[in-house]
Amino acid sequence: MELKKFLVNKLILFFLLSALITLAVSLIGSAFDGEARLGYGDMLTPMGYAALCLLPSLVTYSRHELSPKQMLLRKALMLVLLEAAILLIAFTSEVIDTGRIEVVLVIAVSVLVIFVLANLFLWLKDSAEAKTLNKELAAYQAIHT
Repeated sequence: MELKKFLVNKLILFFLLSALITLAVSLIGSAFDGEARLGYGDMLTPMGYAALCLLPSLVTYSRHELSPKQMLLRKALMLVLLEAAILLIAFTSEVIDTGRIEVVLVIAVSVLVIFVLANLFLWLKDSAEAKTLNKELAAYQAIHT
């Protein structure tokens, strides 16, 4: 994959993750600490998490097309790195009550759900692009055959 396309995909992933993380923080926060109030500075937290989550996604970069097995292995590594990073932040945070096992489990499951949803949305985008490209290629071949 070209570096430019890879970086554009990472920018799309950043905004997608920001939205999904904001939703997850809202749902988890409402469930475990519904009375808490956030300041304006706290609104940037999901963007910080999204930026952090982009770092493990760099393991999927390759100049050459990866086989499905190679991509699956890289995605699995990416998920492990994401879980480790987010749980490390949670356990070092004074705000997150990691003494409650249900909080830790909900955070871990949320990371998995966000990972699956983000990959699903990106796959749908790539699938739509591929269909368009295939139609254009078929039209080109019909004209030049």
